[in-house]
Amino acid sequence: MVGIVVVSHSAELARGVAQLASQMAGPEVRIEIAGGAPDGTLGTDDGSVRDAIRRANQGDGVIVLGDIGSAILTIRHVLERQSNGRAVLVDAPLVEGAVAAAVVASAGCELEQVAHAAEEARGANKL
Repeated sequence: MVGIVVVSHSAELARGVAQLASQMAGPEVRIEIAGGAPDGTLGTDDGSVRDAIRRANQGDGVIVLGDIGSAILTIRHVLERQSNGRAVLVDAPLVEGAVAAAVVASAGCELEQVAHAAEEARGANKL
């Protein structure tokens, strides 16, 4: 099953997004977080992102979603160093993308399909 990593400058935000997506997908989808700096302040951390990807990987790949700015840079840096193609950064809204990805992953879809679902969430109208 494809895993999901939520990266945010805020540990609380990452936990909340992961919790919402997990409730939509069920316990089979592994959703991990990398939120906040190691000292508990706002920020991102290479090691936390790398560890979250490792925990989320169940063998079918991992999609990674980030909130803003340096979170994306941190994710890119980690993925450049891993570069095995089984973890991909998706250009998607954090909440809607995580939920869409989790639902599609729960159906047993492949990495590319899960990534596409997250990216397509960008166009979801709310009204």
